[in-house]
Amino acid sequence: MNPQTDLTNAAELALIRLYSKIEPYADLSGAYLSGVDLSGADLSGADLSGADLSGADLSNAYLSGANLSGANLSGANLSNACLSGAYVAVADLSGANLSNAYLSGVNLCHADLSGANLSNAYLSGANLSSANLCGADLSGAYLTGAYLSDANLTDANLTGTNLSDANLSGANFTSATMRFSKKSRR
Repeated sequence: MNPQTDLTNAAELALIRLYSKIEPYADLSGAYLSGVDLSGADLSGADLSGADLSGADLSNAYLSGANLSGANLSGANLSNACLSGAYVAVADLSGANLSNAYLSGVNLCHADLSGANLSNAYLSGANLSSANLCGADLSGAYLTGAYLSDANLTDANLTGTNLSDANLSGANFTSATMRFSKKSRR
C-alpha cells in the first residue's frame, strides 16, 4: 500500500466525519475548522467553544444560541450570519467580517473585535462590555440598548451608528469617528 494514499484517504474520511457533525446542537468544541466553508450552515445551539474557525466562511450561517466562547474567528466571514443570543465571550474576532450580521442579545464581553467589519450589523441588546473594538467599522450599526461599558472603541468608525439607550460608561472613544445622522423633523 502507498502510505501517501492512506494518509489522503484518512484525511478525507476525517472531513466526512466532521461534516456529518455539522448540524444544530452539534458538539464541535475545540474543533479545527480553519478556512472551512460553512456558509449557510445551521449550527444553532452548537458548542464551538475553543474552536479554531480562523478564516472560515460562515456567511449566512445560523448560529443562534451557539457557544463560541474562546473561539478563534479571526479573519472569518460572518456577513449576514445570525448569532442572536449566542455566547461569544472572550473570542477572537479580529479582522472578521460581520457586516449585516444579526447579533441581537449576543454576549461579546471581553471579545477581540479589533479591525472587524460590523457595518450595518444589528446588535440591539448585545453585551460588548470590555470588548476590544479598536479600529472596528461600526458604520450604520444598530446598537440600541447595547452594553458597551469599558469597551475600547479607539479609532472605531461609528458613522451613522444608532447608540440609543446604550450603556457607554467607561467606554474609550479616543480618535473614533462619530458622525450621527440628524433626525428628521416632521
